[in-house]
Amino acid sequence: MEAPKLLLLIMLIPCDLFIGKSLGDGVTHEESKELRDEVREMFYHAFNGYMNHAFPRDELRPLSCGGEDTLGGYALTLIDSLDTLALLGDRERFTASVEWIGKNLRFDINKTVSIFETTIRILGGLISAHLIASDQNTGMRIPSYDDELLHLAEDLARRMLPAFDTPTGIPFGSVNLLHGVDENESKITSTAGGGTLTLEFGILSRLTNDLIFEQVSKNAVRGLWARRSKINLVGAHIDVFSGEWTQKDAGIGTSIDSFYEYLLKAYLLFGDEEYLFIFQEAYKAAMNYLFSDPWYVEVNMNSAALVWPLFNSLQAFWPGLQVLAGDIEPAIRTHAAFFSVWKRYGFTPEGFNLATLRVQQGQKSYPLRPELIESTYWLYKATRDPRYLDAGREILASLQYGARCTCGYCHISDVEFHKQEDHMESFFLAETVKYLWLLFDLAAGPDNLVENGPYKYVFSTEGHLLPVTPQISLVREHCSYFGAYCRNSNLRLKTHSAESAQTNSSGSQTRHADSSFLSRSSYQSSSPVSGLKVRNLMGLCPGLTYEQRFGISFMSPVDSSSEDENSSQRKPTEVQRHSVLLNSNPNPEFSLSGPHNDHDNSPARVPQEESPSSKQKR
Repeated sequence: MEAPKLLLLIMLIPCDLFIGKSLGDGVTHEESKELRDEVREMFYHAFNGYMNHAFPRDELRPLSCGGEDTLGGYALTLIDSLDTLALLGDRERFTASVEWIGKNLRFDINKTVSIFETTIRILGGLISAHLIASDQNTGMRIPSYDDELLHLAEDLARRMLPAFDTPTGIPFGSVNLLHGVDENESKITSTAGGGTLTLEFGILSRLTNDLIFEQVSKNAVRGLWARRSKINLVGAHIDVFSGEWTQKDAGIGTSIDSFYEYLLKAYLLFGDEEYLFIFQEAYKAAMNYLFSDPWYVEVNMNSAALVWPLFNSLQAFWPGLQVLAGDIEPAIRTHAAFFSVWKRYGFTPEGFNLATLRVQQGQKSYPLRPELIESTYWLYKATRDPRYLDAGREILASLQYGARCTCGYCHISDVEFHKQEDHMESFFLAETVKYLWLLFDLAAGPDNLVENGPYKYVFSTEGHLLPVTPQISLVREHCSYFGAYCRNSNLRLKTHSAESAQTNSSGSQTRHADSSFLSRSSYQSSSPVSGLKVRNLMGLCPGLTYEQRFGISFMSPVDSSSEDENSSQRKPTEVQRHSVLLNSNPNPEFSLSGPHNDHDNSPARVPQEESPSSKQKR
């Protein structure tokens, strides 16, 4: 089928293809309370199953009631569940869990771990729980707590720093916690894997007064964005040494999703306008070239030629992200389309082909993903439309009757036949249950840390609670680690102060400094810097564009194949109606907490039978 005709077909697929005009009887206030309580019971069925049959191994095998180590062998599910326990107000188990982790967890182990997974699950879980356990204002402060989780988080992050020692600043995908990067480690990583580290690493810098963590994570984002195509799209996989894209499929799902998410959330959490600028440019390009209302497709990042007319389950985070950006109308239509797939099968398959209107071969599973539930929560919070409570009730019913098993909740290996698989990812407790509970609690009259607590929260891509406190969110005090883009000054990797910043020269190309600075840092704590204030460089170069101020421009393109030049061009669609509405003072009602996602390293163009064993393969 020709690409233009296929795109026309996709755009003609109605949002309510698989659903009727009504989602059923509306959820009453009393029923919301009952559903909230049912979700709480769901959490404890799975959590107790893990603690009784799998702890301290990483994850539960819910059918056989056993355990397995999937990430590093350090009680992954418990760490991922900490802030959910706090959100539910379970002081006893939250306290006991924090104390056990502080006494027993160690990272000086000979384990090779995923940078992405370890950051969003372990590092994020430790940081979130630390911020809750150490703060009297949360109502969950532990009197005996003495920053044990923060010390563990810092130790873990330092063990991951060698992964960033690459010419592009984009980290390797994996690192050994004892020996660093293996000499045979793959140089290929996903865009999401390199661009989804800024929240956890940035907060850690603020909590430890050591800028190295924020430096490397921000440098990774810059390394990816500098290598975008001329139409502001990024590919799925990249060589961290050469900077060459090894998979040029651009999309909002598999292998890319949380790159977009963390651009916006880093701005919301830190107030750094550089992240906002990149997000605005990236979002406009996504809506221009990837959006076939109400669906999203994958295209070649250079030519925008259609590559893959596929809904993949990781795309379902996008409507929630749009709520945070203030672009709600397309979010409503897209959510309705995505939910229609759930209605058809009882779950969302990993892949649904928009051309054949069938589950994509090799992508038939549902590994308890949270993305659709997350977007349902955000849209209800933004609109208070009862249709989202109806959707939440249907999702809950599917999980209860299709996924509940002996000791927890099982992956669904085939959504057409609802066959259960003996695995339960830690993100089921960190996100899936959390967003369902928040949805119904919001309708019942919220009484929780997020809605009624002292802070606004940004949700990490793993659903961890990251508070917007003065210590973390330094209003209008942004850091530019390469120095200001002014005349007669070269971009340097070292940190500059406002007093030492110099004026600069021309140059449209960003010079990426040698990352050997990592070895020079010796990974030792730097001297404390009071509030990071000395590094405020914003406003030094009035009148310059954002690209000039931040030094963000195109890298010299790798010699692209003739296919990119000669492939059929997709006519850009109008995107003015999708312009980002977010401003420097976003509506606090739903601007300071956000969506999530996950990533798959398998090429989207040639789908294989998915491996549901890790979040990076979501």
